[in-house]
Amino acid sequence: MSEPTAAGWRPMEAGDIPALMALSAAVHPTFFEGEAMFLDRLALFPEGSLVLPLGDGSLAAYALGYPVRRFAPPPLDTVLGQLPPEADALYIHDVAVDPRWRGRKLAEPAVARLLALAEPYGAAVLVSVYGTPPFWSRFGFRAVDDPALRSKLASYGEDAVFMLRETAPAR
Repeated sequence: MSEPTAAGWRPMEAGDIPALMALSAAVHPTFFEGEAMFLDRLALFPEGSLVLPLGDGSLAAYALGYPVRRFAPPPLDTVLGQLPPEADALYIHDVAVDPRWRGRKLAEPAVARLLALAEPYGAAVLVSVYGTPPFWSRFGFRAVDDPALRSKLASYGEDAVFMLRETAPAR
């Protein structure tokens, strides 16, 4: 197995889904999302679907982002079928790095690409899990404590934190 490099990120392809599913199961054992959800996002917003491949056909990491309404994160494992025409933020659904490759700043190029995609929307949003708000705050995200969001975050677990990074005034 070759070592991944931060420069190795590329657009996701449908053929990456089996390796992505394996990595997702390893990284998120309590947050199952099916193949249909990943194929849906790839079809709806391919520019926000990225992978960091290894030489053996597996993935060191993947990243997924797509347009949404700013304070309406979709429930986990939901097939959208279409993007909201009134989208006003890019939702960073996931940036997942295989635990064997963490601590090497491999996620940073994918986050930068997703944040660039967020520019036309004026904001990027995400749901932080596993105690990762400090990681996301490095990229300018701040926690949003809004009681109206609590029910939307229920499927993400008790430690879920909704985070926002504004890039321009809301349109």
